[in-house]
Amino acid sequence: MNYSIQEIEFGSPEYDESVSLRYDVLRKPLGLDFTEEQLASEYDTFHLGCCDESGKLVGILLLTPKSEDVIKMRQVAVNADLQNKGIGKLLVDFAEQFSIHKGYTKMELNARDVAKPFYLKQDYTIEGEMFKEVGIPHYYMWKKLK
Repeated sequence: MNYSIQEIEFGSPEYDESVSLRYDVLRKPLGLDFTEEQLASEYDTFHLGCCDESGKLVGILLLTPKSEDVIKMRQVAVNADLQNKGIGKLLVDFAEQFSIHKGYTKMELNARDVAKPFYLKQDYTIEGEMFKEVGIPHYYMWKKLK
């Protein structure tokens, strides 16, 4: 299967589809929902969506600028039926190149404990101790972009 990745416009129908995917994969299993304030704060965030050949959104990743040279990867979600098929890696690789093109030199993220091995394979570094976010273990991770 071939996948394509493109930027999704905030507030578009594709954006609504991405919120639904993120809810299904990241929020619903924890009994959480999005607040209007959380979604409104995503206005100045880059939304990168991965679609299959039919145009269906199968993965999403958000990038939030933190400073002139640091960008934070957030809300990485891949359709549950398609996980462990390389879509997450495609999204992360694309996000890194996208960020370099925009002038960022460091990517940071808070990785769920279950995703830590994935990011370690992508050359991300753990800094500090485990902490709880949305009630589950996370690690602060970062990578210097080339």
